[in-house]
Amino acid sequence: MSSRRRAYPQPQYALDASAPPSALTSPLQGNPYQFQQQPPVTGLGIPQQGSFDHTTQEFQNIRISRSNSNTNSPYVASSNQFAPFQQQDGPNSPQTTQFSFQNQPFQQQNTASSNLYTQSNGLSIPLNQLYTTDLSRELPPPISDLALTPPPIVLPPNIAINPNSESSNASPDYFRSTLNVIPNSSSLLKKSKLPLALILKPYRALTIQDEDIPVTSDTYISRCRRCKGYINPFVSFVENGRRWRCNFCNLLNDIPSNFEYDEISGQVKNKFDRVELNHAVVEFLAPKEYMVRTPPPIVYTFIIDVSVSAVQSGLTGTITRTILESLDRIPNTNKTAKVAFIGVDSSLHYFRFNEGLDGVESLIVSDIEEPFLPAPEGLLINLDESRPAIERFLLDFPTYFEDTSVQGFALGPALKAGHKLISNIGGKLICFTASLPSIGEGKLSVRDEASVSGKPKEAKILLSLAENFYKSFAVQCNSSQVTVDLFLTSSAYQDVATLSNLPRYTAGQTHFYPAWTSAKYEDVTKLSKEVSDHLSQDIAMEAVLKVRGSIGFSMNSFYGNFFNRSSDLCSFPTFPRDQSYCIEISMDETITKPVVFFQAAILHSTSFGERRVRLFNLAIPISSKLNDIYASADQLAITNFYTHKAIEKALASSLPDARNYLSTKVVELLNVYKKELVAGNVSGASPLQLSTNLRMLPLLLFSLTKHLGFRAERVPSDHRASALNDLGTMPINQLVKSIYPTVYALHDMPDQCGLPERLIEFNEETGEEEEVVSTNILLPEPINATKSSWENYGLYLVDNSSELFLWISGNVVPGLIQDLFGTDNLYAIATGKTELPEFTIDESEFNYRVRQIIGKIRDQNDSITWKNLYVVIGGCSNEPIEISQQRDLMALRMWTFSCLVEDKNGNEVSYRDFLTSLKSRVSQ
Repeated sequence: MSSRRRAYPQPQYALDASAPPSALTSPLQGNPYQFQQQPPVTGLGIPQQGSFDHTTQEFQNIRISRSNSNTNSPYVASSNQFAPFQQQDGPNSPQTTQFSFQNQPFQQQNTASSNLYTQSNGLSIPLNQLYTTDLSRELPPPISDLALTPPPIVLPPNIAINPNSESSNASPDYFRSTLNVIPNSSSLLKKSKLPLALILKPYRALTIQDEDIPVTSDTYISRCRRCKGYINPFVSFVENGRRWRCNFCNLLNDIPSNFEYDEISGQVKNKFDRVELNHAVVEFLAPKEYMVRTPPPIVYTFIIDVSVSAVQSGLTGTITRTILESLDRIPNTNKTAKVAFIGVDSSLHYFRFNEGLDGVESLIVSDIEEPFLPAPEGLLINLDESRPAIERFLLDFPTYFEDTSVQGFALGPALKAGHKLISNIGGKLICFTASLPSIGEGKLSVRDEASVSGKPKEAKILLSLAENFYKSFAVQCNSSQVTVDLFLTSSAYQDVATLSNLPRYTAGQTHFYPAWTSAKYEDVTKLSKEVSDHLSQDIAMEAVLKVRGSIGFSMNSFYGNFFNRSSDLCSFPTFPRDQSYCIEISMDETITKPVVFFQAAILHSTSFGERRVRLFNLAIPISSKLNDIYASADQLAITNFYTHKAIEKALASSLPDARNYLSTKVVELLNVYKKELVAGNVSGASPLQLSTNLRMLPLLLFSLTKHLGFRAERVPSDHRASALNDLGTMPINQLVKSIYPTVYALHDMPDQCGLPERLIEFNEETGEEEEVVSTNILLPEPINATKSSWENYGLYLVDNSSELFLWISGNVVPGLIQDLFGTDNLYAIATGKTELPEFTIDESEFNYRVRQIIGKIRDQNDSITWKNLYVVIGGCSNEPIEISQQRDLMALRMWTFSCLVEDKNGNEVSYRDFLTSLKSRVSQ
């Protein structure tokens, strides 16, 4: 085994005298993320005069992580034959040391040219300053922008009841807008060509314990009598605090008589201390009038494929073992959770748990035309009370079907049977299948992909609903408070496009595992972990979502997995914790107020039997100036919105139309910016100028056209349908990584990477700075997703949000693979879906650090996705011919290269060429 640290010769880097100068220096072209010195600002937002250095104040209470570059990497080749990576000397340079502030990255400029909006009292508040970037001069694009928070929402002082509370406005992690300054009229919004929409992610973690949302201490809820808006931090009190004015419709409402009374202590309390008046995100305990019935228990009905294909692939055994190992993780605080099991092939296999008897009785129903329940009781049982019998049953379940030869799979009848079993309670139908539904209601057939794949009519023929049963049944399930979740594992065609309608309209999810087999340890690990995490997440039941806005705004369209009961009410039989939703807003009239408000409310029942309302409040300023609108646009939220619109366009029209829609939106924004916002509208100015806070938007929309769901090349329809389904439900952080994969260079990463992060914090007791070791593993800084940033001796990790690729270049330093894999023979390494060997930190520090980095990336408390690792060996001039002829390795290389979205891949152009094509499309 290698020593703990190696020392290798270092490369000789030459300075490039022709490198472009540092970033633009004019006020409109500077970097808004760079720290700037400003005069101090009063509590009213008005700059004071004086020479006080504001930088001193900004650096207080800021934690600085040590992430300096490692100039002594032992895994960098020493030969001068490798061309050095030439780096620009500018603020966006990958090697530039930057401090990571916890405050907002955008600066409010207090200059004569600052953008201001005027309050009713005559005071002017500075909005975000507009900066201009020339996209053609920023190559490679500064991808560090993708990790930035959106432009800050600048509100007038005292707009909230508690002006000093940082939690009065919702965090963008929960609730954000595509525009953090909204146009004052629909004509200005239309002129801007920017979309107005809200992005809602109701939960930040899979379990309640991992969230810290304040909850009211009583069941007194105050709502506006006219618009039904909930009391929130932005209402105003009048008549000595006896009444409150609604911030949505201005109606005066009475304060509830018990609003200032603490039921627990029996004492009068200050109403201004109530959590709903101090927090934008809060949960109300709902009174009885908010309940149609007593909150139901958690109910899981497992529909398990027991046909020959499922048994032979190992799905049946893997799933029953996973359920058995996950029983303790199912939320069951009140010991009321219920479970049922139905095996499905060409018949329905029910399992009746007989009270007081050992074993389980198997009841087979062969009549799939009109499925019925074969017993009045014992099919749906209490998990806690029948735990021993359930455990024995799950252990024995695979043996019931180990010799089966039945090939049919009656999914439709099984779904109807499961619905009949739990429709009076509600709950989840969780289906595990390795077969295409082939008999009974809802049977499907293989579509002809060869004749239409890659052609304009592909979407209408291959991605459309093939059988109406699945949509109509899903709507029926929604009305019965039943959610359907699918786990699809077939190596053959399964018609994901049709089956995914079940989760889409019941607030579930479609999980797709192509060519899954229990013979592969990594396949079993992924499926087991994701199913276990799915069963263990807290779920909200019998939920509805309502979104309100100030007068003049209406909620136009809703995107995500749910069913619209009415034009503005979304229904969720169970509310998932790992999905997000998009709400498109229309403007109905001109807005005269300086600030507008939006509120999302989710009425739901918890898994522990409480009826609650989860509330989200957002206040956004209004402006009549186009530069204010552009300076505060949120490029990631806009990407989310356009992703939903492109999916809609693809399914309604064609994939080429969806790709053209995305590029057209980029052209429209560039045209507006060039015509309306380029300083002086200088003749001959670059057509590729855009506000700096939007400079990643063209890259993201361009990369989206290369995503598996939209790319022009031939893609199996199941894979494309699954990709589109994922794009339509992913939260922003995962969506951006899926569109633009994150790439890490591991061979020359800083020494601290892969180890616990060390922070410098100020100890108030001692009055000194101290070094603190956190539990957080430090990751390398991402590099651009392009082969041009790769060295042919490097080691790279690519994260596309669903898989990880470990790329080992063909000319890698032998010592690197010795430290990482325990062998110096590059071609002795197992490629494909695998795991790294585990060495201790003393045996190989490098192996330990890389595994820690992979573990950190996989560790997600807001998603059930487990990312498989694929090891890929790159090509080189002296590669053995038997290696270069391995089809699996060639496919892996192409798959990895498809993640490098800035490059030219097949018939798809590079980002540089895309920008060149934009120049001719932008009006001169």
